Amino acid sequence: MSKNASDVVKKSRLEELYVNKLRPELQKNLNLSNIMEVPKLDKIVINVGVKEAVADSRILNTVIQTIDSIAGQKSVKTLAKKSIAGFKIREDMPIGVRVTLRRKKMYDFLDKLINIALPKVRDFQGVPTKFDGRGNYNLGIKEWIIFPEVDSNIEKTFGLNITICMTGGSNANSYELLKVFGMPFKRN
Repeated sequence: MSKNASDVVKKSRLEELYVNKLRPELQKNLNLSNIMEVPKLDKIVINVGVKEAVADSRILNTVIQTIDSIAGQKSVKTLAKKSIAGFKIREDMPIGVRVTLRRKKMYDFLDKLINIALPKVRDFQGVPTKFDGRGNYNLGIKEWIIFPEVDSNIEKTFGLNITICMTGGSNANSYELLKVFGMPFKRN
């Protein structure tokens, strides 16, 4: 069976670098006996909470369009799980946007985050080194205008949360993985 050019999915630059160069280096540096023990990216989740959507539902559509352009794929609305009278939130009311990236889009987004977006942060000193205990990393971005896809004349900017889920199970292994990808961690 021959493969057509359309059947072959081109890997992203960061994924090829990981498979060909970084994974063998990580295996040697972490003293792992099997290549399957080497930590790898599982998924990246981008999440935006939109409290202004309670008063004006049109804001949510703007957020959806912007997150779609940042992530490169369709996002979904997140709904309130329960009613909170003090915040005027009813159950199943849309109050956020979320998108989960996997495979090529995940590597493309991480490459864009590390090499294009984070260097645009004002007074950037590096990202914190706190992991969740299971090897996953959460990063809060205060303004989404650091991404090149965001239109600079949008009247309202939002922050977003980026969760990078990795296999490997330990904070130390995940830290090493992100470090070889070029994540700019703070110096202690």
